[in-house]
Amino acid sequence: MRVVATAGHVDHGKSSLVQVLTGTDPDRWDEEKRRGLTIDLGFAHTTLPNGEGISFVDVPGHVRFLRNMLAGVGGVDACVFVVAATEGWKPQSEEHLRILELVGLRHGVVAMTKIDAVDDEWRELQEMDVRDRLAGTFLADAPIVGVSAITGAGLDDLRDALVALVAATPSSTDRARPRLWVDRVFAAKGSGTVVTGTLTGGGVAVDQQLHAAGRPVRVRSIQSHGERHDQIGPGNRVALNLVGVDHTELQRGDAVVVPSQWRPTQRFDAALAVLPSLTHDVSRRGAYVAYIGAGEFTVKLRVLGSERIPPGGAGLVRLHLPVDLPLQRGDRFVLRESGRDETVGGGEVLDVRPVLPASKARPDHDVDRVIAEHGWIDADELDALTGERRAPDLANWVVAPAALAATRATVRDRVLAAGEMGLDVAALDERERAALATIDDVAVVQGRARQAEVRDPLADHPFVATLRAAGAAPPDATGIDKVQLRELVRRKLVVEREGLYFHPDAIDAAARTAAGLLQANPGGFTVSQFREALAITRKHAVPLAAELDSRGITRRRDDVRIAGPKLPAV
Repeated sequence: MRVVATAGHVDHGKSSLVQVLTGTDPDRWDEEKRRGLTIDLGFAHTTLPNGEGISFVDVPGHVRFLRNMLAGVGGVDACVFVVAATEGWKPQSEEHLRILELVGLRHGVVAMTKIDAVDDEWRELQEMDVRDRLAGTFLADAPIVGVSAITGAGLDDLRDALVALVAATPSSTDRARPRLWVDRVFAAKGSGTVVTGTLTGGGVAVDQQLHAAGRPVRVRSIQSHGERHDQIGPGNRVALNLVGVDHTELQRGDAVVVPSQWRPTQRFDAALAVLPSLTHDVSRRGAYVAYIGAGEFTVKLRVLGSERIPPGGAGLVRLHLPVDLPLQRGDRFVLRESGRDETVGGGEVLDVRPVLPASKARPDHDVDRVIAEHGWIDADELDALTGERRAPDLANWVVAPAALAATRATVRDRVLAAGEMGLDVAALDERERAALATIDDVAVVQGRARQAEVRDPLADHPFVATLRAAGAAPPDATGIDKVQLRELVRRKLVVEREGLYFHPDAIDAAARTAAGLLQANPGGFTVSQFREALAITRKHAVPLAAELDSRGITRRRDDVRIAGPKLPAV
């Protein structure tokens, strides 16, 4: 289903036209009905002659309610641009047209209303004027359909034009990444919080866990045009009944999303096109308001690469928001200056979370630029920031070639500096370990990285052979390199206990000796008995007994050792 916004000057008949097309009065408020003036957004829908459904978002035309108009055009597919034949082109006609262009609309039809109140010659003159005004815009070739909400004249022609409009307007793409900008929030009796908006990017389902303005919520029910749905896809006007949040905690401009898929931000870089009708340059000086999605946000602006952008010009800007918003590349926004009460221009989000300082940032649409600026970026993080999925290069990272080369060079230098003992891989961070696996001339043995052609100095280390030959009475480690000694212990080639070093075979032999002593005397044995059985001194017997205790082979009870749970059989 396509979502279409009305637009045009106040009192040109937008709401009346929507009502005769749909049977629904889009003016919801008593004040709107009493004054005959649209103040807030109105919503209606109908089925076209070919069976296609179409939703209307009726926006205010009066300049005092421009913020509401801007809230209504952020998520629409096309427009019905309304100009009254009685009055012709007016100031808000021009501003609405520029705003529609700034938010990126590319499809629409023009409805010339109130044709029952003018003669054919006047109507023809107004059509010519409108066509001139639309020259060079996205509506330059749009059909101009004369209609009367009072007599019904031209309504069938407008419906046919809407059929053609729907056929020409691309449907909303399902990227499995839903987002709903909230344009209305209220409490429904017996149901709780309800939000409405145009669903884009993906579908939602009943009982799905989402975030609304950063708060965890669950979808209790879904409605679209009065019908309940268990799930619904993008491109539809949707009402979500949410559990987990009060309606007073949400407002227009908030967003409902799947939290893992987005990285809400208060700062983004964008391309900005300045309206040629502006009478001054755009610089960081000014009280700016950005209209994004369905919301209005005060922003601070900095021009990137220069100090200002002239009227009719385009440039790069960085905008700072007062709240976190789930933005993506390609999101459109309109910029107004509240001090002058004028529309400045509009633009497109290029970088959701810029990492470079403003003095160096030059954003564009290229995802490779984002990867290069991050160097190493998690594949899921890249998807959340850019909306583009890339296969990881190493582990779970997408890595810029320059960043990988730099990390590999750093790791290789550290390996070389470690010498023949090699570098303890545990000393590297996750990225460095991933890069290590790609270095051809470095080998990893027993957790240490060294140049591939360098022989392992611990292979057949003479101290290990000396300890094996010495049995339970090993010599001191005097003269042995401390780094090598620590590595021998780490690899369990040598056992250290109380400053003495034993071969693992000596521990096994001591365990068998202890088992033999306990078989002869189940009540336990003393260190002296243990020493005599092994024919060693107390210097070696005490640490050996302590090692057996630590392994659960024996247990100490007062001055004797008794059997432990891991005592070997004799």
